[in-house]
Amino acid sequence: MSPTFTPGAGRQFAAMARTYWNDGNKWSVRGAVLLLILLTLAQVALAIWISYWHRDLFDALEARVFAELPYLTLVFALIFLLTMGVTALHLHVKRWLQLDWRRWMTELLLEHWMAQSHHYKLQLLGGEHDNPDGRIAEDIRIATEVAVALAHTLLYALLILGSFVEILLAVSGSAPLPGTGVQIPGYLVLAAFLYAGLGAALGLLLGRSLIRTTNHLQAVEASLRFGLARAREHSEAIALMHGEGHERRSARRLFADVSRGWNRQTLAYLGIVSFSTGYGTLLPVFPILIAAPQYMAGAMSLGILMQAAQAFQRLTSALSWPVDNLGELARCRASVDRIVALYRDMQTLEREEQASAPNETRVHLQPSRQTSLEFRQLALDTPAGQPLLGPLDLHVHHGERLLITGDPALTIALFKAVAGLWPWGRGEIRLPEGSEMMFLPQHPFLPQGSLRAVLSYPHEERRYSEASLHRALECAGIAWLAPRLDESEDWSRAVPLRTQQRLGLARLFLQRPAWVFIEEATDAFDLKDEASTLELLHHELPDTTLLHISQHDGLSRCYHRRLELRRPVPAA
Repeated sequence: MSPTFTPGAGRQFAAMARTYWNDGNKWSVRGAVLLLILLTLAQVALAIWISYWHRDLFDALEARVFAELPYLTLVFALIFLLTMGVTALHLHVKRWLQLDWRRWMTELLLEHWMAQSHHYKLQLLGGEHDNPDGRIAEDIRIATEVAVALAHTLLYALLILGSFVEILLAVSGSAPLPGTGVQIPGYLVLAAFLYAGLGAALGLLLGRSLIRTTNHLQAVEASLRFGLARAREHSEAIALMHGEGHERRSARRLFADVSRGWNRQTLAYLGIVSFSTGYGTLLPVFPILIAAPQYMAGAMSLGILMQAAQAFQRLTSALSWPVDNLGELARCRASVDRIVALYRDMQTLEREEQASAPNETRVHLQPSRQTSLEFRQLALDTPAGQPLLGPLDLHVHHGERLLITGDPALTIALFKAVAGLWPWGRGEIRLPEGSEMMFLPQHPFLPQGSLRAVLSYPHEERRYSEASLHRALECAGIAWLAPRLDESEDWSRAVPLRTQQRLGLARLFLQRPAWVFIEEATDAFDLKDEASTLELLHHELPDTTLLHISQHDGLSRCYHRRLELRRPVPAA
């Protein structure tokens, strides 16, 4: 899907950039910007110097004053060394600034994306925030790198414009208007502006379609990356179901979109590249042709002619900055819009969370000084507003064990509501303040790394002793994994689902939270194994409160109470 440009995206991105320039690292950033400006001034000064050096060289060649050549060679060697040094230092400072700005902006978006489960909630909301990982990893890189590069080239172009207008005015003199006796002072300057203006107008006209096609291509490229990454993440399930053919067809469809976007961009490039090639080929010749009559009339030396031609090229190149950078401007604009759209949607989500009051259509999680969990008039809806669960009043005491069964859509929505991931509905959930809670989903998250890190997640590994790790694995029925505590694997692929669920339980035995919410996390076990695991859980964590969502019958004896959830009956 091609992105829709967000109104004011450029202004909001500029506001985000101003925050960067004024944050705690502002003096390093401002120092880098100042140094970048000074180095750009040095580049312009060297360009002016080489212009006058060319003038002296061609005047010496015209006059055949060979004694000047050694001196001019030494001057050129100095200019050459200074140019290399300034360019290298400029590149280093520019790349430092690009990377530092990218780091700051990445941390800013990650802070919002990873706060209060926004990375999950955004998936359930409409808006321009598809592929947030790609926006953070790729679009921030493009926006920051290209913005700094464009800012530098624009400053350089403006400085060149101001410097070489003066040089061209000084060397071009005046020329008669053909067929009249009227003299045109600084005619080469006027010719440069007309040449560059005509080129810019035609370039912008030809490049309008390039902006649209570049935006579309970036969007379909992101969709292709996301589709392939999703296939990689679910490769085991795809292999078990022999779904490779379907995935290939899906990837081909996505690549077909990329191909169409590429071909559209190619057509857009054809016009502007053809024009730019002709424009650039004519540029070195055009000023010599129009200044040649003055040279032949003896009004200017060969050195001045060559300096005028070089100044004309510099001036028109500076004036052609918009056309020359049209592709980069389009790429930067598309990335800026994608970044701002994601940032705005996250800010909207945060404002809704902060501004909503208890009587609004939203589930509210409130801390309570009580030691119990309380549901007050809790009603759950789908994100589209359809009712899921009627008003529920429930009191779960500390140490109680509650079995929750019924409609899977309702039980999972309730599980997510307690975790703060399902805000759609009404009523309150009052959570016991200061009590550690752990949520065990059906498919536990197993980060890549050592088995020790997997069991300790999200805490540091050093928090737990070797003995407690071994005991946790033993209680979960996977003591055979103990010798592999320091092995690093992609554990979500290295072991089957049943073992993954046992690793989730081992994490529970290890971290020993006061409240546990299990979402069908033992349903891969047979009934006997599940019952024995729950009994061991009650024995090892006797004071832990357990709310267990399960569709298995025959487990009621392991719990104090059972809650069955049904959808509300539609009104007649």
